[in-house]
Amino acid sequence: MSREPAPSPRGARTHRPSGGVRWRAWARHHRAMAVDSACRLLRRPLGSLLTMLAIAIALVLPAGLWLTLDSARLLDAELEESATLTTYLEAGVGEGEAGRIEEALAAQAGVAGTRLITAAEGMAEFEQALGLRDALARIEGNPLPASVVVRPGDPDPEAVRELAETLEAVVGVEEVRLDLAWLERLRHLAELGQRVTLALGVLFGLGVLLVVGNTIRLAVENRRQEIEVVTLIGATHAFVRRPFLYSGAWFGLGGGLLAWGLLTLGSDWLSAPVSALAASYGASFHLPRLGPEGSTILLACSTLLGWLGAWIAVNRHLAEIRPR
Repeated sequence: MSREPAPSPRGARTHRPSGGVRWRAWARHHRAMAVDSACRLLRRPLGSLLTMLAIAIALVLPAGLWLTLDSARLLDAELEESATLTTYLEAGVGEGEAGRIEEALAAQAGVAGTRLITAAEGMAEFEQALGLRDALARIEGNPLPASVVVRPGDPDPEAVRELAETLEAVVGVEEVRLDLAWLERLRHLAELGQRVTLALGVLFGLGVLLVVGNTIRLAVENRRQEIEVVTLIGATHAFVRRPFLYSGAWFGLGGGLLAWGLLTLGSDWLSAPVSALAASYGASFHLPRLGPEGSTILLACSTLLGWLGAWIAVNRHLAEIRPR
């Protein structure tokens, strides 16, 4: 009697999707959550606008100070270029010898450029500056010595002082004069402004985190039952976090756009009186603008702060939610 072969065991099989399928599903879910979170913000336009406006106000002040410091750095660079040493030559030095002394000064280390001012040129500039041509014409001879204007390569005050000591040792040099008090004051003010801007940026950045975190906390509480249900059927914390993180990023991006608009409008509003004030002092000054690079940095920072505030709030409240 022949025996039939035993049937092969059959049962449920586990199917593991390929990496490409999982990647497409992950990207599809991210895209769906980004659109869904944006739609939820649009369903509450007033509340969303107020949250973005609070973020914008927190970003405007440090961004405005940053622009002011940027324009101050440009002014600092211009003033550093104008930082010069005046080297007075000994009395009785002729033009030929003054030219040789100028070449010796130009050959010194740390000298970026030189300009020789003869005694006659110095007297002409003095007469033009004071408007005393007739009075100075009565003076016999020319009491002014020849001088060489030296432009240092390094405008740092300590480096300029060392250069002045080196130039005084050159044969034919009577005196070297420099006035670096204004440059030192400017550097101290710039350093103070940078620290104040950094401190305000950190404080207002924490304010943005608090605003976004509080808004996301309310959103988590409103969807608490939905979170408990999806957690019961196996949803991970990353899956639950995703829509709230996109909401925080949208809040941050919207606040950054409003801050950019406020800065642009403020610059346009103040540009005319500032330019008129500068023109009254014989100068030309225009309020700085963000530009493409500054706008990108502002929007990137605001979006990142919104995302980070949402991440902190969601992680904190997901730990308190336990499915029942």
